[in-house]
Amino acid sequence: MSAVVSGKLDVIPFKAPIGAEIRGVDLSREIDPDVMRQIEAAYDHHSVLVFRDQRLTPERQIRFSGFFGPLEIHVLKPYLLPGHPEILVVSNIRDDGGGFVGLPDAGQTWHTDTSYRRKPSRGSVLYALEIPHASDGRPLGDTLFAGTAPAYDDLSADMKARLEGRKAVHSYGQRKRVAGSQRAKLTREQLEQTPDVSHPVVRTHPNTGRKALYVFEGECTGIEGMPEDEALALIAKLTEHCIQPQYIYRHVWRKGDVVMWDNAATLHLATADYALPQRRLLYRTTIEGGVPR
Repeated sequence: MSAVVSGKLDVIPFKAPIGAEIRGVDLSREIDPDVMRQIEAAYDHHSVLVFRDQRLTPERQIRFSGFFGPLEIHVLKPYLLPGHPEILVVSNIRDDGGGFVGLPDAGQTWHTDTSYRRKPSRGSVLYALEIPHASDGRPLGDTLFAGTAPAYDDLSADMKARLEGRKAVHSYGQRKRVAGSQRAKLTREQLEQTPDVSHPVVRTHPNTGRKALYVFEGECTGIEGMPEDEALALIAKLTEHCIQPQYIYRHVWRKGDVVMWDNAATLHLATADYALPQRRLLYRTTIEGGVPR
């Protein structure tokens, strides 16, 4: 057995309102439970964690992610890694038959992962195997993360009162797609597996108790008890509020990065500034969560 990673964690917060880099941890090795608890505490506090220069097998990614809870199996089964259904492949690479080896347009609208489930995911872990680059060597395909807890904190008292007790409808079937998306439409079976659900517009973090906005354009199709036009306008307003620059951490990817984020406290967006022959390949595991409160 390989050596065990132990000791005090080196947590380097970013200048952004969310996010931190974890240094000195090799995720390919066994990790002492105390170190894992330190990682979890940093995860709850910073919402986004970055581990650089990792070399993971699918088994190790699954094992690391599984510390934080059971793993989801994504409804888009054609994009699951063969032999490892816990891993969703995110990629623009095509196979010999011309089909995509992974989900080609994942995350290209602001969202939080699997909010369309009754129990949305606690978090996601994304491992970078190939990253596209511009002709000048600059990495492409950055991911932006928005902190929805500080965004909630900055709302006016009147807006907080207006949102109290409200629930938004989350619909995977009606999810907004990017222009020119090459993703296959959901099948009847997939739609049946993802019925519309309602969650609080403001949710309380299960571990920290901190309140955060949990609503966004593209997948939220209404607010219960509110006329459609008023609800959509409010959803748009809250989304625009969350994605203001003061709440954003922008991750510039490098091969070997592992990034994990808290879906109860962030929105994220993948930038689509690359195309084949610029290749992008990442593996995502998704951690089950509880019913939002």
